[in-house]
Amino acid sequence: MSECTCGRSPTGNCLGWHNLTEKEYQEKKVAYQARQADKQID
Repeated sequence: MSECTCGRSPTGNCLGWHNLTEKEYQEKKVAYQARQADKQID
């Protein structure tokens, strides 16, 4: 994976989120954060 240059990636690596609309980006971001929170609980 290459480094994220758009600043949207929560991992620092490009996830292709630069192509998303603002609404799609917010939805992906919330879903990503929820998955991360679930991982911390396990």
